[in-house]
Amino acid sequence: MRRAVAEHQEAVEQLLRRSWAELSGSVMDDGGTQLPLAQSPGRVLTTDLVAPVDLPPFANSQMDGYAIRVDSHQSKKVDLAESTSYVVAGTIAAGAVPDELAPGHAPPIMTGAMLPAGANAVVPIELARPSQFAAPGDMVVLPATAAGKFVRTQGSDVQHGSVVVAAGTLLNAAHAGLAAALGCTELPVRRKPRVLLLTTGDEVLAPGDPAAVGGLPPGMIFDANEALLRASLADAGAEVVHSYVVRDDPSALLRLLEGHVGSVQTGGGVPEPNVDLVISVGGISAGAFEVVRQALGGPNAGSQAAMEFVSVALQPGGPQALGTYRGVPFLGFPGNPVSAFVSFEIFLRPALSALLGAPAKRRVVVAALEQAMTSPPGKHQIRRGIYSGPEFESAPSVGEIGGESSHLLGALAHANALINIPAGVTELQAGAKVEVWLL
Repeated sequence: MRRAVAEHQEAVEQLLRRSWAELSGSVMDDGGTQLPLAQSPGRVLTTDLVAPVDLPPFANSQMDGYAIRVDSHQSKKVDLAESTSYVVAGTIAAGAVPDELAPGHAPPIMTGAMLPAGANAVVPIELARPSQFAAPGDMVVLPATAAGKFVRTQGSDVQHGSVVVAAGTLLNAAHAGLAAALGCTELPVRRKPRVLLLTTGDEVLAPGDPAAVGGLPPGMIFDANEALLRASLADAGAEVVHSYVVRDDPSALLRLLEGHVGSVQTGGGVPEPNVDLVISVGGISAGAFEVVRQALGGPNAGSQAAMEFVSVALQPGGPQALGTYRGVPFLGFPGNPVSAFVSFEIFLRPALSALLGAPAKRRVVVAALEQAMTSPPGKHQIRRGIYSGPEFESAPSVGEIGGESSHLLGALAHANALINIPAGVTELQAGAKVEVWLL
């Protein structure tokens, strides 16, 4: 019996949650690593960012103008027709510490400059008479105004001691800018999950393999999955630390796993996993040369592996494998590139978002189909599409690109969306509304 997509999504998330909770030094219990601000966007903050200073750190002018004192009784009875003459004091530039404001005086003040003690309002230069800055000692006529007008008060944006970015936040450029304004040079962020990525098959050659120096040998293909999934994992905040093409030899696969999956001693003597996740591509279905299934699903793996090989009601991406090897979570995706990509998007990317806070979830929209589509009964089908957002007097729409076959990598390269057709829906007419994931 096929497993429902939602059921397998939950199984993947729970596998990662359970396995990472049990692995010392894993991304689930990692205390974080300090990273320069410029490198922090796209990473997850591990501890609250508490403001060490107020923002602004001092009251300052919002405009180029004159700093004045408005008494509270005057502020309540502002009549814009009224005006007052002031003696022009020395100019206050940004970065300067001004003298206390003398009664009856109005110093010219620049945008961002510190307000002098005693001042509580700024009158923009264009409202002054004359409308250009006068020399010290001259007279200037300013209209009535209210206390606090065009003044940025100390702490009006951020108050000292307040939590300005909570732990678990997926950082962006604005967070980095805020941290810089607070004087931070780096932030503690969750380390990236370390991934061992394996592509299987005797027919697979890595691009650049010497065996293809004179041209691709007959019966062979170049490995697209490594580049496709490496880029997808990087976009999701994970790091491929090792990647290999593995032949259809179960013993060779087991030797490779033995050399890369386990624990190393850290400087503090605490065992830390070499990798946090193993992903294999291919070798998990019911064929005669299914190397992952043969190596990890039989007696050869011994007690090191605990794997499950299932069929999910998904097209493409039906065959799936999940479990652990030496306690490290192991996910097996089908070998066709589009199937592997869909498996990542449907099962792994959402689990990383839920458990680690990164990556950001895909934006989900509803759009009208530009052409009729059919889907096999009982399967949740994912089709590549080109989404056109709403424009003036135009509703959002999506058109399929390529067909349902899982080898059509060229169509995936031109797609900007994934079209979801739920299990149980076999026919959709043009104009039907469908759920779309924006890539």
